[in-house]
Amino acid sequence: MAEHEHGEGCGCSGMDRRSLFGLSAVGAMAVAGFASAASAQVLTAEMRDKLTPEQIVDLILKGNARFVAGKPQPRDWLAEQRGTAGGQHPAAMFLSCVDSRAPVEVICDIGIGQAFNARVAGNAVNDDMLGSMEFATALSGAKVVMVMGHSACGAIKGAIDGARLGNLTLLLARFMNAIDATEYAGARTSKNPEFVDAVGRTHVKMSVQLIRERSPVMRDLEAQKKLLIVGSFYDLKSGRVELV
Repeated sequence: MAEHEHGEGCGCSGMDRRSLFGLSAVGAMAVAGFASAASAQVLTAEMRDKLTPEQIVDLILKGNARFVAGKPQPRDWLAEQRGTAGGQHPAAMFLSCVDSRAPVEVICDIGIGQAFNARVAGNAVNDDMLGSMEFATALSGAKVVMVMGHSACGAIKGAIDGARLGNLTLLLARFMNAIDATEYAGARTSKNPEFVDAVGRTHVKMSVQLIRERSPVMRDLEAQKKLLIVGSFYDLKSGRVELV
């Protein structure tokens, strides 16, 4: 998949958005719906369906660029809440971590009804998460599944340390393959932030492949170009999200 730039394109005028994506008038409305303007335009099924998976990924990254620049879209949250009460047509599905510092909707400037978000420590893939993603994509029409890891992940640190605590023990065991698969020449300890992040990135990449392997439903959707499964990584210090 081609590299996506982080820009502020979605904070510009409708004409700029049309020239950016080469969209029709309805397509431009779809972009406006995802990058919600002050009117809190609700994302409809028609608007979402005019967007390609690649355009949705671009919009997510540009929303993050607005967050980093301190220029999120103005929103009328009550209008969005009321406008989506009768139905939802999200464009994307996230699998992200429970870390309180990494709320996808905030860091990617996403409005109500625009994205599903399943959160679990270490953005780990399990049967419940796979079922949730299949609901979001095959049944609800989301066109992107984005696994989002983040820097300084506590779950990754715990797995490196071999931590054991009740039900958390089994969850942390899911990261052992990523630890073993990470090529890193320095200190392989939880006290080394570079190694922790290297494992986190490896885990995201392996999770993307695991989704394809364990979900024929999503694998088939991706083969038909109706879905794009991608990995990303959020840096707590810079606030930036990048594809991995």
